Amino acid sequence: MTDDIALAHALADAAGAAIRPFFRARFEAETKADASPVTEADRAAERAIRALLAAHRPADGVIGEEYGTERGDAERVWVLDPIDGTRAFVGGRPTFGTLIALLDGDRPVLGVIDQPITRERWIGAAGQPTLFNGAPARSRHGRALDTALFATTVPWLCRPFETIRAATRDTLLGGDCYNYGLVASGHIDLVIEDGLKLHDFAALVPVVEGAGGAVRNWSGQPLTRASDGRVIAAGDPALIDAVLPLMERGTAPAG
Repeated sequence: MTDDIALAHALADAAGAAIRPFFRARFEAETKADASPVTEADRAAERAIRALLAAHRPADGVIGEEYGTERGDAERVWVLDPIDGTRAFVGGRPTFGTLIALLDGDRPVLGVIDQPITRERWIGAAGQPTLFNGAPARSRHGRALDTALFATTVPWLCRPFETIRAATRDTLLGGDCYNYGLVASGHIDLVIEDGLKLHDFAALVPVVEGAGGAVRNWSGQPLTRASDGRVIAAGDPALIDAVLPLMERGTAPAG
């Protein structure tokens, strides 16, 4: 996958160059039909990625959050979220990220989490170790559930939040895709979220799993293109087994 990995780096570079001029600056923002925000930066970054894909992978499919689907039935499909965490971006927090994934059939085989302000980049590919800024990343193993650091972006969208919070050592809120990079680098042990779309989760799988972790749905199955957006990521795969019995009986805080 050497050529695809090199292209993925170029795509992330192009997105970052498009995003940085807007960060903590004046820009236009709108609210989409699903009540999520979108900015000029989201659109500029996705346009930059799509231009490179059109030049270098014209036969591949593309699914992007802002500009929809092209050749979605292709065997190889690039999945793009130009700014995952647009609310954090609008608020001036550098905890958002650009997500770039490559699907081969139904499974993600390459993923990038790129934070263009702090210039942190995780890249994972099937059969290869995840790299963080060029060096191998390793998730943390050996933590029992009651000593684990648990993170979720929006607790009222995570139905078992209160149960998992009580079962773990400590909890972080917010973070979007950045949390999954921190799982890959061994700083966070467990992330649980609901309502994610393909462009939100596809890139996370190769990054976390290439670092020694696991990403599953709430039934413990691997994520595919058809997954329903309920995601568990763990630095130690054993934490998946520990947390699954708590998922169905869990409760979320009022939101």
